[in-house]
Amino acid sequence: MSIASKLVPVARIGRTVVDDLLSRTASQSAIHRQQRIDAGLAWLCRAQDAGSDRGFSYGYTIKGGWQDSYIETTGYIIETFIEAAAQLGRADLADRAVEAGDWLLSVQLDDGSFPNPSVSPSNGLVFDTGQDLFGLLALAEYSDEDRFVQAAQRAAQWLVDVADEDNRWTRYTYNSSPHVYNTRVAWALTLAGQKFDCPSALEVARANLDWACDQQVPNGWFENCAFSENEAPFTHNTAYAGRGLLEAGLLLGEERYVVAARRVAAAASRHLQPDGSLPGRIATNGRKVSNSVCLTGSAQFAIIWMKLHQIYRGTELYADALCALEAVGASQSTTGPDETRGALRGSNPVWGRYAPLGYPNWATKFFVEALLLADRTSQDHAR
Repeated sequence: MSIASKLVPVARIGRTVVDDLLSRTASQSAIHRQQRIDAGLAWLCRAQDAGSDRGFSYGYTIKGGWQDSYIETTGYIIETFIEAAAQLGRADLADRAVEAGDWLLSVQLDDGSFPNPSVSPSNGLVFDTGQDLFGLLALAEYSDEDRFVQAAQRAAQWLVDVADEDNRWTRYTYNSSPHVYNTRVAWALTLAGQKFDCPSALEVARANLDWACDQQVPNGWFENCAFSENEAPFTHNTAYAGRGLLEAGLLLGEERYVVAARRVAAAASRHLQPDGSLPGRIATNGRKVSNSVCLTGSAQFAIIWMKLHQIYRGTELYADALCALEAVGASQSTTGPDETRGALRGSNPVWGRYAPLGYPNWATKFFVEALLLADRTSQDHAR
């Protein structure tokens, strides 16, 4: 890569730094929700087109621009593309999801797992495999193609096989330690266990969900929810945990899991500011430890609040979700070059602790997912 090409992402993200320093943000009212959805999906399509393998680029960062395709998040972006294809009538998104799925099959390990080349290039990881399982299950449902069905079965079986004697995931995990946010893996495994009529998959999922509930403290937050021990989790981690408990609890008819999700959602709601911002990191004792916003986590909590609103019909939860989404939307790039237009940066301001000075693909994925859910929810209200 030439020096000139290396300087391009520096200049583009440098512009974002300047905008943040000067507190220049996009208009929250002038841009319609559908325009934000379209812009986000268009950027994700460009992230897929950035390479030649049909996976989704990790994102666009100050360190070299477009990054290599990211195995883990390609899995759950597939799910979003299939959902958006159905909701918006866009067959092109489903076609792209199939292409991304075929790339996942090419990188799936012989044992059925999926690796993270930057962490564990030769061995699978529990979390990454769980996220790719979402994509494979969505493709199996959409296309009924044997290759996706079999790949999903192999991934699910690996998640069962690597559980310890207590059916918990304590190995093949990030930093070789258990994490509460693996409830999101348990949710994927619950879907697989029900689809493939696999009792052992449901047993492993329940064991990890039970353990996660045991890690919840009275104020609603969790122990062992961060990437590393003795650090406060990002809202991204905590929202993973809450969403996994909520969705698995609904699938299994287990009220304990839903209640745990509701408690952490309420804890997060207490930190939501009038301007829609949510501290990017909140410690187990309930104190914020970051002044920046983890935009991914804010979008994820908006999803949880809306889903709980659908169950309990609490107008306050729905208002919280819309407030958070307006704030997140103000950080979406709506003008400028293809590399950043339509995307969300990792943090607000862009130099914050979470994915600093870059536009990770999953931030835009969860924002689009939240906006699609908001559209469906508003239509339900209208009816």
